[in-house]
Order: sequence, then C-alpha cells, then structure tokens
Amino acid sequence: QVRLVESGGGSVQTGDSLTLSCVASALPLRGAVMGWFRQAPGKEREFVAASTATGTTTDYINDVKGRFTISRDNVKKTVYLQMDNLKPEDTAIYYCAASDRVYYRGPSDFVFWGQGTQVTVSS
Repeated sequence: QVRLVESGGGSVQTGDSLTLSCVASALPLRGAVMGWFRQAPGKEREFVAASTATGTTTDYINDVKGRFTISRDNVKKTVYLQMDNLKPEDTAIYYCAASDRVYYRGPSDFVFWGQGTQVTVSS
C-alpha cells in the first residue's frame, strides 16, 4: 500500500533551520507531484509547497517564499523541505503528500498523506 513517512521535525528557536524528509513507497504513479502541508493547533491544514518530479514546476505559499525550499531525489524516492529562518508561526505538524498526477494544477490534487512530523519554533 502507499506509504509516506516523514522525518526531521523537532523543536528549534526562531531563526534556526530544519530539513524535513519524506520517503515514499508504493505510489501508483511514477513521477507524481509531491508536496508538503502543515496544520497548526486550532487551524485547518494548509498547503505549504509542491514540486513536480524534476522540479520544473514548484509552488509555495507566500508566507514561506524565500525561506523554504522543496526538492526531490527520485532515485531515493524522497522529497525534502528545507526550512530556513524559522518563525514561531511555522509551528505545526508537517505532512508529506502525493498527487495522482504528474502535472501540477493546485493544492487540491493531493490524495495520499503521511502521518506528519512536529515542528515547534520558539521565540
């Protein structure tokens, strides 16, 4: 069955960096769009970033542009989210997600989800 396993979360201070990893297995579509979402306490899950298989198309929410970078290693079947200059408002559970399409249309295309990894940023 499809499995997305995140790792790399932790507790850091404002301005620190973290890199999240997500290892995908048994995805039904080779080259599917991959992405990251997050959910803060009391808020709905929100889109963070997405990338096509080769990185020719990427997408970020405005709040993380210039600070977060999504990248992929398709040999390792791993997607990364490099997070720099972290802020308290980045505190959330971060979820890895996979689409069932190779072309990116928008945040609503994701259908497979990981269990999440906690990121906590203190001021």
